[in-house]
Amino acid sequence: MAPRKMHDPMDDVTKQAHQGSVAAIIQTLNEHLSETGIRIRAVFTNGVLQLLCEAAMPEQLEQSLVVAQIKQTLEGIAPRNIHRVNINSRIVQEQQLLWWEEISRDPENQLLWSQEIILAKPNLFKQLVKKIKHRQPAPSKQSKLSTLSSLKRRRDNQFWGGIFSGVSLSLLLMIIGWSLYNRLGLKFNWPMETPASHSTASSSPMSVNSPPLAPSPINDPFTEAVKLAQQTAAAGKTAQTAAEWLDLAAKWEHASDLMGRVKPYDQRYQIAQDRVQMYHQNSQAAQKQASRRRSK
Repeated sequence: MAPRKMHDPMDDVTKQAHQGSVAAIIQTLNEHLSETGIRIRAVFTNGVLQLLCEAAMPEQLEQSLVVAQIKQTLEGIAPRNIHRVNINSRIVQEQQLLWWEEISRDPENQLLWSQEIILAKPNLFKQLVKKIKHRQPAPSKQSKLSTLSSLKRRRDNQFWGGIFSGVSLSLLLMIIGWSLYNRLGLKFNWPMETPASHSTASSSPMSVNSPPLAPSPINDPFTEAVKLAQQTAAAGKTAQTAAEWLDLAAKWEHASDLMGRVKPYDQRYQIAQDRVQMYHQNSQAAQKQASRRRSK
């Protein structure tokens, strides 16, 4: 039996960062920049991931090097629904909770520099490889399935062998039929479309004039927004610190942005527009809670 592999918690962090978790993205960036002495903070607002890079000395925050490292790391993560990133830098300060509000009010005096970047989308092949890796069973389960591997391979061989035989037989029959057609001059009379069938087709619910259907649940912004809102509402029941409330505010704003992507022809468009405002109000309420925790 193969030795059981230890579970790496960084795999879970990488998966969460790929799903768009701001906390996981912060942890991943801090891991990659730990040797430079730079500390990363982040918040997702108005469709842009705002990053704050802090260090003890300006020399550690050389703009071209920091931007290149962050862009390379984020494109490797490929966080879902995050394409615009604004990188801000400043000398480390004691007050950290409401850093985004502080630099928004006075960016010239708060920051050393600021630069926005656009993340390149990973190609389809890389996305497929990541999905396959995420769907692989955990190492602890692989040892339990090792005794069934030989039986599974045998069944797979039988399955593909049957498919190959069926395809070969179909091709042989097609060749024989085509040969008979050419030699004997057989003609096939295809049924003509009658007016009745034409009228039936035009009245079918799948006609050109039928209204467009709702988008597929896969990558559906409405479904993703509802799921994120439910998770955020549940997390709000246990939030204690100002940092936790700021993270909730970012998630509510992300859910509002997702609702804003619902197309006007979608049957849920009016509901989505109402929830854009509701989720935005929830984000503002969470920011107020963070301010109260800070004052205490």
